[in-house]
Amino acid sequence: MVLGISSFTYGWSVGVAGKMPVLPFTEVDLVDKTLEAGLRCLQIGDNLPLHTLSRERLDNLKALIVRHHIRLEVGARKLTPEHLHTYIALAAFFRSPLLRFVVDGDQYEPDHATIVAIIKEAVPLLNKYNLVLGIENHDRFKAKELAAIMDAIGSERVGICLDCVNSLGAGEGLDWVSSVLVPYTVNLHVKDFTIRRFSHMMGFTVTGTPTGEGMTDVPRLLDNLAPFNRCESVILEQWVEPEGNIENTVKKEMEWAARSIRFLKQLPHFKDKV
Repeated sequence: MVLGISSFTYGWSVGVAGKMPVLPFTEVDLVDKTLEAGLRCLQIGDNLPLHTLSRERLDNLKALIVRHHIRLEVGARKLTPEHLHTYIALAAFFRSPLLRFVVDGDQYEPDHATIVAIIKEAVPLLNKYNLVLGIENHDRFKAKELAAIMDAIGSERVGICLDCVNSLGAGEGLDWVSSVLVPYTVNLHVKDFTIRRFSHMMGFTVTGTPTGEGMTDVPRLLDNLAPFNRCESVILEQWVEPEGNIENTVKKEMEWAARSIRFLKQLPHFKDKV
């Protein structure tokens, strides 16, 4: 497995609506951060949507990743046929081996049959471009539902992008979700978190932590993935609780990323190559 970072490693730095930094991160900044970390894998997700970039910026990004031998993974949201085809073309342009997709989008929540039909229609293109499509577990879908979708598609070109925390939104914890989805996992979003009870004792809050300092047992999860030999990349994401202003939030995000990368790089599971 290859270790990498994401545009969601630096979500506040890329920018969140209503709390934008003075100089939001661009795709070039993310390449720089990848190199600073001594890594060669970068996933750019839907918080910096590649289909909105100019041809000049796309060409420049491709030149950068080729020059620095970076594995670029493309990410998107809203699995319509048109949007999927747009991002398959972008993945082909960047020679990305992985395309990660969140199914749902703004006012768009397709049913299982629609999801299966859209993806099955695209499998010949995935084969043509030697591309793997990773569907992310994201809030609405329970693990068994995602497994059923994978079985209905029945292609080695399609698997799961397993996020460590998202399925809490569907009422399911990582131990259960990973026990169901690990055999299908082609990409891992490693994200650490903690759960705290409110001071009034009526309820809990879930918040992020630097990786290795929370409740995610990352080494055990990586051990569980290894026998299936399908997960090629592990991508650091972060849920950084904001500070009083965006400047301090970004500073905190940078510190967390550095601590998380140090923790992950000392694990024995990663290949030192793309």
